[in-house]
Amino acid sequence: MKNDEVKKMGLLNSFNQWKEARYQNHVSTMKEQGKCPDCEGRGYTVYPYNEFAYFNSFECPGCQGSGHYADWEEMR
Repeated sequence: MKNDEVKKMGLLNSFNQWKEARYQNHVSTMKEQGKCPDCEGRGYTVYPYNEFAYFNSFECPGCQGSGHYADWEEMR
């Protein structure tokens, strides 16, 4: 039973490493383009409609709506 738990943890660690590498690649690509990685330079984020919200776009919290990488990096 312990061997199965070790295999599961190895799989989770591999997935987390893949996810982090993918995110870092995205951030470096956005840095090259000068765009905020959270909103991809739009200045706002779009969320799916739900029964509690009447509008679905909000100012990007990462860059405060500017869409620029420098502002995103400063907010981190």
